[in-house]
Amino acid sequence: MPVSAPRLADIAPFHVMELLGRARELEAQGRDIIHMEVGEPDFPTPEPILAAAREFLQDGRVFYTPALGLPELREAISGFYRQRYGIAVPASRIAITAGASGALTLALACLAAPGSEWLLTDPGYPCNRHFVRAFEGVPVSIPVGAASNFQPTRLDLEQHWNERTAGALFASPANPTGTMLDAAELADIADFVRQRQGQLIIDEIYHGLTYNGDAPTALAAGDDIFVVQSFSKYFQMTGWRLGWLVIPEPFVRDVEKLAQNLFISASTPAQHAALAAFQPETIALLEQRRTEFKARRDYLAPALEAIGFRITAQPEGAFYLYADCSALTDDSFGFARRLLEEAGVAITPGIDFGNHGASSHVRFAYTNAQARLAEGVERIRQLLA
Repeated sequence: MPVSAPRLADIAPFHVMELLGRARELEAQGRDIIHMEVGEPDFPTPEPILAAAREFLQDGRVFYTPALGLPELREAISGFYRQRYGIAVPASRIAITAGASGALTLALACLAAPGSEWLLTDPGYPCNRHFVRAFEGVPVSIPVGAASNFQPTRLDLEQHWNERTAGALFASPANPTGTMLDAAELADIADFVRQRQGQLIIDEIYHGLTYNGDAPTALAAGDDIFVVQSFSKYFQMTGWRLGWLVIPEPFVRDVEKLAQNLFISASTPAQHAALAAFQPETIALLEQRRTEFKARRDYLAPALEAIGFRITAQPEGAFYLYADCSALTDDSFGFARRLLEEAGVAITPGIDFGNHGASSHVRFAYTNAQARLAEGVERIRQLLA
């Protein structure tokens, strides 16, 4: 019998996708399902982006771009960093990728050696540990909780770093919790990793979707940090599969070689469409939608607490609430399945995000209209009653 590579034994399924599949089956049977499980904005791609794509596609000349992306788009992203963060990031250090997943693939293909250990938070985005493992690295989980706002601290790094540790991969704002590292915390973590001659990767794909001002970028803490970004969340281009990677100068050529071999280039139509993402009218629309996400968060958190959930860390960004459900169940996966089957409400169980506290937490995505969120809360309340 054919045998898969041993690393496949460490690649877990994405449980939320299995729940989504069951939700689609129920919808095909005529059931009304309220979706609060998938981390995808419900708003359509902004019209200026669509218009740019239509204009580009008119003559059908859809060819490869350079491996690191359209020069005009890399310059536009460089300008975005100057305007929004006041930071100079040369376009030469920016690679356009096939989504944030493509950026993580390139970063870890560049940095992860067989047997090297990488520090990740638990809970955290589940695919991160699988990206590490796919390149024969060893993911090492740092359990985080409400006491540290579900974010790593310098003390955590001191306790988990050893001679095999190559680096760390963290997110701010984070999935599933929506919590952030502030500028001082980012600088402290970057300083520690730098002292240990390790490499730091920071996932910033939820930047823009923050609710008390803009999130600080790790790039302010040094030009030796890999930063992952995406057009999926704030720019609402999930299906376009487009992101970018900011690369420390010494690694640019290595990442370029990897991009040439692994992807050739990111989607050409998506890149031309994204040129319109930074136009003033696009940003104005996205800021209106950010306000709507904030209103949804501000409704949903107290509504869930009123029916028995606990929100132990207030989300500052993204569009998730990571809720403690221990007063209601000791099996978050079974609980999520029950809500889907009996109440028609789809949420994500904690098991998708790691092991630490997984059975006592679930994630709600407020990527649905507030009226639908309210209906979902009422259905859960009735089921619990």
